[in-house]
This record gives sequence, structure tokens and C-alpha cells, in this order.
Amino acid sequence: MTQEDDVPYPLDAAAVRSWCGLALEALGRERERIDAINVYPVADGDTGTNLYLTLESAARAVEAAFDGHASAGTAPRLADAIGAMAHGALIGARGNSGTIVAQMLRGMTEVLAATDGSADALRQALRRAAASTYEAVAHPVEGTVLTVATAAADAAERAAGEDAGAAEVARAAHEGARAALQETPGQLAVLGRAGVVDAGGCGLVALLGALADVLSGEASAAPVAVRADAPLPEAAGCEAVGRVAAAGGGDPEGPAFEVIYLLEADDDAVRQLRARLDGLGDSLVVVGGDGLWNVHVHVDDAGAAVEAGIEAGRPYRIRITHFGGARAKEPEMTARAVVAVVPGAGLAGLCTRAGATAVAVRPGEPPASGELVQAIRQAHAREVMLLPNDAELRHTAAAAAEEARTEGVRVALIPTRSAVQGLAALAVHEPGRSFDEDVVAMTAAAGATRYAELALAERQSWTMAGVCQAGDVLGLIDGDVAVIGSDLTGTAMTVLDRMLSAGGEMVTLVLGAQAPDGLAARLEGHVRERHLAVDTVVYDGGQHAAPLLIGVE
Repeated sequence: MTQEDDVPYPLDAAAVRSWCGLALEALGRERERIDAINVYPVADGDTGTNLYLTLESAARAVEAAFDGHASAGTAPRLADAIGAMAHGALIGARGNSGTIVAQMLRGMTEVLAATDGSADALRQALRRAAASTYEAVAHPVEGTVLTVATAAADAAERAAGEDAGAAEVARAAHEGARAALQETPGQLAVLGRAGVVDAGGCGLVALLGALADVLSGEASAAPVAVRADAPLPEAAGCEAVGRVAAAGGGDPEGPAFEVIYLLEADDDAVRQLRARLDGLGDSLVVVGGDGLWNVHVHVDDAGAAVEAGIEAGRPYRIRITHFGGARAKEPEMTARAVVAVVPGAGLAGLCTRAGATAVAVRPGEPPASGELVQAIRQAHAREVMLLPNDAELRHTAAAAAEEARTEGVRVALIPTRSAVQGLAALAVHEPGRSFDEDVVAMTAAAGATRYAELALAERQSWTMAGVCQAGDVLGLIDGDVAVIGSDLTGTAMTVLDRMLSAGGEMVTLVLGAQAPDGLAARLEGHVRERHLAVDTVVYDGGQHAAPLLIGVE
């Protein structure tokens, strides 16, 4: 840096990187206090955690952008860094507040990506960020993070003048947000009754404070490690009167489920989706653009909300959370719950109807351990059975289970390597018996289920069954290629015959999005004709990678 610079540190890619890291550390320190004052729109005590996970995803995306440029021998531009931050927040957004903050970052990106990071550009970016949140929320409410964002933009615009640099603008925005936050109890009755400020607005104050510290030089402009254990000053303005009881906020008769998913869809389909979801529930927030959206809504019919997404496009990373005690006067943890990772919307709905907390993922985009820890928390149980349903998720699931145990939750990792093994384990789950007996029964059911998958070869390669060509149908049994064919139905029949040659009483077929019409009926007929006394059950999985999953018990 030189003395000729207008500000201590410029708003460039390095500053965005530092902003991400510092904001993550601030939210890591503040998240328990923010959770404690979370009374609107639902008093479920997770706003701080949701904001932390949203920023964690943003920070990782920025680090990946820097790593990519370093390997190419180039330096990232402001547009690269702020774009990565917004995209990371979008795909990792959690909860109502996390989704809104992701939209704010997208709004800032729309302005900053085409500028040099000047003070005037930052003013415009903060104004666009505030405006975009109102566009994303179906029914904006004052006294929330929306109000705080608008106040920050107003304060930034007042910080005008030839000598005002980006640092002064950021500091003004932070101070404006802090002042507005203190007014929220008088703007939203539920906050006033509980004696707290808005939790989402509190998180935004921490976020803007981190930006001001980086640009003013009060915090190092060097990269900040992505972790949450370093002590930082508390985010001013996030006062709480103890831990707020769930009875202090929200509507006890409100919707029972929170549904969140990423959606690939065009603008016209999303407009129709907004209208449909608005009729199903409340707290509707749809953010994103350019074909990728993050959808958040509170509903009573979680299946209908997911089905609406399927009609609009391709939903994935589906998270369905039952509010449970958050809507009750005296919330009590359930004795035991199941958390299952599944590869599609159909299976997510199936697991949810069976009483499990589903974490739906898109093939090739496995969940981070933080996502699984959050799902365990949202299950709101003293004991949790965790079903990874993928051999490659073993270590991630083990890390999540270990972290949850440090929070006092008894977690059993059931070693399911496929969704069909998970379904078998879920079928024998009985919360009424002892924990150890339930673990043994679920593990035994999973272990007694052989699993197979039908996939399409993407290129020529060597397999356990010989050489396959691009476009061949591969039948994988217990993870290894056992059959190579040219026809999906014929290959599936061969796989079934091999699996049933060692015996079996039940065949489970999970149809993927690419499964041809009539496939299930033909396979059911084949089993009925060739293998007596074997029952068949069919589910619509909706997963995109595998056209068919098979389980044999």
C-alpha cells in the first residue's frame, strides 16, 4: 500500500477474501447469542448457526476461486472474488436469514462486478443489496433484517463527499445498521414482547462490521483462516435477555415444516413457483438467478413444496425440517430421531413421511460435515441414527457424528452404503426399544440388503466386467461393475437374476429421473415369473445420476 491510496485498504479481491474470513469468525463467536434471540419468524433458535453456515459456504467458494487462479498463475479480480462469495452463499444458504443474506451478496455483486471497488460503487452496491432483498421476500416485514439492510444503505449514501473512501462508506453502513437494529423491537411486536432485537439483523451488523474493519485497516487485510474459534470483539447491538422461550415469538399454529432446496429452473418457471408456494405456506424467500435459485418456505405439506420444485425444474440439496418443539409452548426434545442422506427429492419425501430428517443431495455434490451436524441439530433429539447411504460419505458422516456428540447428542452412525440400505434400516427403526437394540437391528437390516445401481458409461474404460464403451449400461453390484449391457431393462434383469441367485425375499426398485416409462412394471413381471415368493416394492427416487437403484433383502 502507498500513501497515495484513497483508503487504508482498497475494496479488491483480497479485501473480499479477508471480509469472508473475518465475518465467519465474528459469526462463529456470535452465533450462540444470535440463536438465543431468534424469535421471528419462528422461534427455533438457529438463526446464528444458519448465518454461520451460509458464510462458511461463501468463504470456501472464495478460497476455491483464489486457489484456481493461483494454479493458473493469475490473480483474481474483484468480480471473481465477490462473484464467488455470492455464489457460495447461494448454494450454502440456510434458513430464512441465510437465504436473505445470500440475496444481499448477489445484489452487491451485480454492482461491484463491473466496477473498481470505489466508494461510490460500494454505496450503489449496498443500495442494490437492500432493494434485492425486498424483491426476494414474498411478504416483506419491517423490523427485520430487511429494515436493517435499508438503513445501512441509507447511511452509506449519507457518507458522501470527495474525501469519503470505501472504508468510510462501510463504517457508515455499519453504524447505520447498528442504530436501526436497536429500533427493531419497536417495529415488530414479537421482538418487543421478547425484549430482543432481530436476530437476522444482528447477523447483518456483524457482517458489515467485518467489512468496515477490513477496509479501514482495523483488521488485517491478509487472508483470514476459515475457522470460528478465534476470540473477537462481540458484535455490538446483539443484546439478548437470556435465552428466549419459544412461546415468546412466532405463531404456534403456523406451518410445521421448513423446506429449503436449490433449484435449476428458468425465470418463467420460478415466477409460477413463487405463486404456488405462496399459496402453500409463509416465510417464502426465493433468491438467485441465471438458472440457479435457492428456495425457502414454511409449509404444512413438505411433499407439495418439493413437488412444486420438481414441476418448475430440478430441485436438489433438499432439506426438510420439522419445527416440532419450536412451535410449542414448552419445547421438548424427542427421544430419538433418524437423519438420512438421500440422492433425490422423491426419497427425501419418502424419508420425511417415515419420520426422518432428510438431507437430499445432488450426485457429485456431497454434503459437508457441517450440513450433517446442522441436520442432527434440527432433528431435535437426544439420540440420533445417522444414515449416510453412501460409502464415500463414511468419513464425513463420522466427523459430523463426533461433533454432534460434543454437543451432548448420542449419535449412532449406521454404515449404510446405498439409499436402499438406508430404506431397509429405516423400515426396522423402533424408537421405543433401547438405543443399542435399535442400532443392532438397523445395522443388521442394512447389512442384509445387497445393493445395485444402473448407470451409463461416460467414456471407454476398464471395469471388473471387462471393457465398456461410452453409452454402455453398467450394472454395479455392491459398488463394483458386474454387468455391461446396451439396454437398460435387459441389463437390470441380468443384475436382478445375479443378485437373487443367492436368495432373497424382497426386491426394492428406486426409479431415477432417467428411468424409461414401463421399466418398473417389466422388472416386477420378471421377478414374479423367474423368482417365486419374492416381493417387489417400487419408489420414485427422482435422483439424476442413476436411472435405477436395486436392493435385495
